[in-house]
Amino acid sequence: MQSENTFAALGLAEPLLRALTEAGYTTPTPIQAKGIPAVLAGGDLLAAAQTGTGKTASFSLPILHRLMESAQRTRTGRPRALILTPTRELAAQVDESVRTYGQHLPLRSFAVYGGVSVFGQSKALRRPVDILVATPGRLLDHISQGTLSLSDVEILVLDEADRMLDMGFIRDIRKIMDKMPAKRQNLLFSATFNDDIRALAGSLLTNPASVDVAPRNTTAERVDQSLMLVPQSKKRDLLVHLIQEQQWFQVLVFSRTKHGADRLAEQLTRAGIPTAALHGNKAQNARTRALDQFKRGKLQVLVATDIAARGIDVDSLPMVVNFELPNVPEDYVHRIGRTGRAGAEGKAVSLVCPENEMKQLRAIERLIQRTVERITVGGYTVDEASISRQRPPRDAKAPAQRNGHRHGRTNPEQPNGRSTDGKRGLHPQRAPRDGQGQGRDKPAGRHGGQGRDARPRRFGNVD
Repeated sequence: MQSENTFAALGLAEPLLRALTEAGYTTPTPIQAKGIPAVLAGGDLLAAAQTGTGKTASFSLPILHRLMESAQRTRTGRPRALILTPTRELAAQVDESVRTYGQHLPLRSFAVYGGVSVFGQSKALRRPVDILVATPGRLLDHISQGTLSLSDVEILVLDEADRMLDMGFIRDIRKIMDKMPAKRQNLLFSATFNDDIRALAGSLLTNPASVDVAPRNTTAERVDQSLMLVPQSKKRDLLVHLIQEQQWFQVLVFSRTKHGADRLAEQLTRAGIPTAALHGNKAQNARTRALDQFKRGKLQVLVATDIAARGIDVDSLPMVVNFELPNVPEDYVHRIGRTGRAGAEGKAVSLVCPENEMKQLRAIERLIQRTVERITVGGYTVDEASISRQRPPRDAKAPAQRNGHRHGRTNPEQPNGRSTDGKRGLHPQRAPRDGQGQGRDKPAGRHGGQGRDARPRRFGNVD
């Protein structure tokens, strides 16, 4: 009799079990144990799962199983399963996982995303692709060019749906849904849930099975969270001190802006700490190279923006640092979910400027329903009680300060401040499509291309 806590007990086909064994996977995670049977049953699924829980396998394994058992033949340019992801890094990661699990099956997978040549992708799509992994913008590009049709899609997956909505993809998602058969299986995965996600689920899913492996909008249990209250001017020096004093290695640092990521990476490098920046303005080959060097230990620190960090998959990543708090509280959950994955322990440290980040901190603590531990470091941090004592009454401020600027200058760090012309101040801008700069998934021109992996590979037999 099969033990209940095995992949074989979940009803997966022998070629999939063989691939899992070869990859070193023996026991399903909670999301896999609950999600795989639900997907195999053929109904819709709504899953609450943080990154690092094994959610990719929870949908890719049963999709491979169902396509393998189906008698339908895949036609050129008409995939039978579509997996939508918010960023190119995540698309590449999911595609790699699908290929690993399906290596003993006569099925093909391929990923289309921005930052690489559209022509190279179009050429590869002239061959049948069973499973397509895509970012919304580049997928619509191929549909408009006639290289892809979604008329044969049997299974749709929205991976990290909350992130896709945050990035402004809701209109693209609805356009894509309109181009697919009404009768299909829909799977929605999200780490956080808000009204927008619930509305999308209500319009997309029909009587879905629900899988919730962790309380919604909460952080991973095995992540040790702490914060340090530090003036903005001392953040960089404190970070250097912590990395060197604590001998941190493989540190993922989050910056709110691309320019800030570049500047911090340069400063850490000058301090003797091997560092690279990862964000949407970097060429795809530069992003791939930086991530590979980080995984192999050639880089001690990787400074990333929220969008670029999606899809970063590093086994046992020990440390995440929020150099600046995110403007959207749910992003905090995504950020620290990079560590403490698959049962491993991790640490997340936030450097919080008491002058302009307390609003974000309070919003984060309300979301995760806990108070993050405060830590002091002599010579760098300040005491929260002293901050409250020093803060003047609201009506005691100078008129210029009440308007969000000092000495006639707008304070660029003041959330929701007003500029001198009375307009609202800086707000978190909508992220570019698929983590890109301007416009939709612009090809990389002569620097683009997906190299040797540009064409779909047949699992088991590369031809």
